Amino acid sequence: MKAPTNIEFINQSEKAEFFSWDFGDGKQSTDINPKHRYVQSGRYTVILEASNGKKSRQSERVIEVKPPDEPLVEIQTPHGNMLVKLYDETPKHKANFMKLANEHFYDSLLFHRVIQGFMIQGGDPDSKGAPARKQLGGGSPGYQIDAEIDPSLVHVKGALSAARTGDAVNPEKKSSGSQFYIVQGTPIEEAQLKMMERRKGIQYSAEQKKAYMEQGGTPFLDKEYTVFGEVVAGKEVIDKIATQETGTSDRPISDIPMKVIVIK
Repeated sequence: MKAPTNIEFINQSEKAEFFSWDFGDGKQSTDINPKHRYVQSGRYTVILEASNGKKSRQSERVIEVKPPDEPLVEIQTPHGNMLVKLYDETPKHKANFMKLANEHFYDSLLFHRVIQGFMIQGGDPDSKGAPARKQLGGGSPGYQIDAEIDPSLVHVKGALSAARTGDAVNPEKKSSGSQFYIVQGTPIEEAQLKMMERRKGIQYSAEQKKAYMEQGGTPFLDKEYTVFGEVVAGKEVIDKIATQETGTSDRPISDIPMKVIVIK
């Protein structure tokens, strides 16, 4: 099994009434037959102590969880978690995002801009501990990343893309060093894609058209921003965040903090 993975543990004690599970990763449970999620690879010793109030019995099991085959990160939020695959086709963005995540840069930063039917945006370092109504979106780690816009990577629902400043001050379309957005988008019809092809000189593949028409997205952003990953599990979290009530500058009324973990 490879990280991240969910494992269901079955208790074999027939007469026990109380159960104490230690999963070997700092987490515990008192359920009879618990399910547990291992986020990271490793060798874990699972200990079960079962008792009936008079006698207790302890048993152990070793779990081996291997690293994933592809670069994965998990974006954790109060509304659920999103598992994200980072693209090898955008090596600068992939390396930067993983570096910042490993440094805990994103911990407690907010999804500070949320627009239903469009996207959810976060990664502004100024958002950490920001008071209510403070306008956010201008913060950065002090550098930009060269654009890695790839025609094979498009803005379907779940696309992870780098935010950036506008063309007037950033004609090279360089990305923010930390801010990103995740596409929610709207339903897309083939006629819209044909219009984008004519307007922007894009040639969508049959697979890309199928993805857009089945999942929706924001094709008008293609060729404008670097797409460097995609949500492979937890897309329902995008919808939950996108429906939150917002105030000035599309900032959610209730803070939505994040934590980004590299799956190793």
